[in-house]
Amino acid sequence: MGRLFGTDGVRGLANRDITAELALDLSVAAARVLAEEGEFAGHRPTAVVGRDPRASGEFLAAATVAGLASAGVDVFDAGVLPTPAIAFLTAASGADLGAMLSASHNAMPDNGIKFFSRGGHKLPDATEDAIEQHLRGEWTRPTGAVVGRIKPYDEGAQRYIAHLLGAIPHRLEGLHVVLDCAHGAASEVAPEAFRQAGAQVTVIGAEPDGLNINDGYGSTHLERLREAVPAAGADFGLAFDGDADRCLAVDGTGAEVDGDQIMAILAIDLHERGELAGDTLVATVMSNEGLLRAMQREGIDVRRTDVGDRYVLEEMRRSGFSLGGEQSGHVIMLEHGTTGDGVLTGLMLAARVASTGKSMTDLAACMTRLPQCLVNVPGVDKHAVDAHPVVQSAVSDEQAQLAGLGRVLLRKSGTEPVVRVMVEAPTAEHARQVADRLAQVVARELALAPA
Repeated sequence: MGRLFGTDGVRGLANRDITAELALDLSVAAARVLAEEGEFAGHRPTAVVGRDPRASGEFLAAATVAGLASAGVDVFDAGVLPTPAIAFLTAASGADLGAMLSASHNAMPDNGIKFFSRGGHKLPDATEDAIEQHLRGEWTRPTGAVVGRIKPYDEGAQRYIAHLLGAIPHRLEGLHVVLDCAHGAASEVAPEAFRQAGAQVTVIGAEPDGLNINDGYGSTHLERLREAVPAAGADFGLAFDGDADRCLAVDGTGAEVDGDQIMAILAIDLHERGELAGDTLVATVMSNEGLLRAMQREGIDVRRTDVGDRYVLEEMRRSGFSLGGEQSGHVIMLEHGTTGDGVLTGLMLAARVASTGKSMTDLAACMTRLPQCLVNVPGVDKHAVDAHPVVQSAVSDEQAQLAGLGRVLLRKSGTEPVVRVMVEAPTAEHARQVADRLAQVVARELALAPA
């Protein structure tokens, strides 16, 4: 059996992989491990629990709350809120841990659970491993007055919005913004935050019914936002994913502004204000080469990490950097949060538009993307990709043929059973040809045996 925790918590098909029993057991194990590590020493422990609007989140959150309370933890149930809101509230309330029920950008049938330690930080691998080891183990259950109590955290949303508004350096009066909330966790707080910041707001994808999260809306489906922005005559649009830890944008014409461009805009903004720690941006190996070239022109260094916002965050915390993120729209601003925050990212982006008077189109032009192609190869042994001689030989051959004018990257997904083939080349057609050739090699050489 492989490791239960992936790069972003535990995730899978709700009520089959991610069951109520598993959520309860994980919560009990998390409480026990943190207690043994001394996190609860000398006081009665507390936790903040939230979820996105998925139907399965209702019973999974109930199981998580029950598990924590049964382990002697007092629980503040925040209901439906973005993942970064739960991280913030865990820190702001002084809670000992937080728990979020969400599968982020995944389709509705999936769900997941992630934990935050005191301060709103994601758990290190060693703690997650210890939690797995404690699953369904023997333990002495608290009784009587020592069992945890459960209270609603009704003020959580407004406390989070106030935090967001306190972070932006400029009001948004005069801006018209379209927000696509993916029928997800940002459906109420994002429009409210932008309105309180002074923007005129048009909202799409903000009618969650438990079944429609990420369904044709949000950061993985920009088509409707591309249409809605020009139709509304808005200045630009922002799209969040299901748990609102990601943000992508479109300009006034409906053209996409991806995570690399967003990071470039924000890095330049912070750099000009003298607030970019170390004059360095932290990005993953998936970020476009055009981002590196743009930052070099601005006198900003780029530190690259493995794929995954947790690795970006680890590098930021280790080296004292303040801005990092991923091409997918995860952007971390450590001065204001401990994790990627899509709503905060969108507000900061809007504040840059408002303060400069420039259009989103003009701001995004600070970098030119090298044509990039990404192909996902399913049905393969993703764990063998890094060491397979035929696959690696094919990668070396293609990289040599690009002769410094592009690059090739193969990596296994941390959340899905696929190998991702990424190619950058001088033209989109060239990138596609190289990616298709490599995808064929991966599919042939790493094919799983029939069940």
